[in-house]
Amino acid sequence: MIVVTGATGPFGRTVVESLIARGVAASDIRAGGRDPERLAALEDLGVDAVELDYDRPETVQAAVQGADQVLLVSGSEVGRRVPQHRAVLEAAAAAGVAHVAYTSVLHADTTTLAVAPDHRATEDAVRELGLTATLLRNGWYSENYLATLDQARATGEVVTAAGDGRVASAARADYAEAAAAVLADPALQGRTYELSGDVAWSFADLAATVGDVLGREVALRSVEPDEYRANLTAGGLDAGLVEFLVGMDVSIRDGELADTTGDLSRLLGRPTTPLTDALRDATSAG
Repeated sequence: MIVVTGATGPFGRTVVESLIARGVAASDIRAGGRDPERLAALEDLGVDAVELDYDRPETVQAAVQGADQVLLVSGSEVGRRVPQHRAVLEAAAAAGVAHVAYTSVLHADTTTLAVAPDHRATEDAVRELGLTATLLRNGWYSENYLATLDQARATGEVVTAAGDGRVASAARADYAEAAAAVLADPALQGRTYELSGDVAWSFADLAATVGDVLGREVALRSVEPDEYRANLTAGGLDAGLVEFLVGMDVSIRDGELADTTGDLSRLLGRPTTPLTDALRDATSAG
C-alpha cells in the first residue's frame, strides 16, 4: 500500500493520478487529505481516500497503518511544518513503513532559501528516526509565477529584484510525476534527488514568456531590494510576506535556484515542461 499525504492538493492528486498511469493498482493507493469534497473526488479514481490532517495525529496514525510506502508532501503552513511533518514521520516509523519519500527543497542542506530551514529539520528527523527514505529536493515551480503573470496583465510589466539571477523551474506536474516514478520503482528509492528544470531562465525571459502568454508587450523593470520592498509594502502586502518575496529574489539573484541538475528529466524519461507551456497550461486550467 502506498500512502500519499496532501492528496487533496494539486501536487498530491497528480501523484495519485501518475501512479495509476504507471500501472499501480488504484486499490494499492491510499490518498490522504483534509478536504472532504476533494477526498470524495479521489474515491472516483478507485483509491482508498481517507482523512489525513497533519495537525491531528490520530488521523495520520490511522492513515499509515498497513502502508509499505508513504509520500510525505510538505505542508504549506510556514511555522507549522516541522511538527506536522514529524507527526507523519513518527507515525510511519511506529507503523514499520518500509520506505518514506519526502518533498524537500533543492540543495536543502546548503541553500540560503527562506523555505529551507523547515526542510532541513524534516530531513534531520528522517535520519533521526532511522527511516529508509528518498529525498525529493524540488526546485521552484513555474506556477509560482502566476501572480507575476497577473501583475503583468494589470500593469504591463514584470518587476523583480533578482537582477541577472536565473531560475531552473519546472511544472508542478513534473515534480509530482517524478515522485510517482520513485514510488513505483524500488530501484529508484533510497537516494537524494536534486530536482530542477532543464532550462535556467532569466527574468527577461520571464517577461517575454508572460508577454507571449498574455498576447501583449510586457516590460521588465529591475529594481534594488529596498525599492522592491517599498513597492510591495505600498501594494498592501503584510510585512512577513514582503520580506519573504524580497528574500526570494535576493536568493535567486545569488544563484540559489539556477542549478540544472538533470535529475528531474532523468526520472521523467523526458524533458521538463518549458516555462511557456507551464504558465499557459496553468492559465487555461484556472
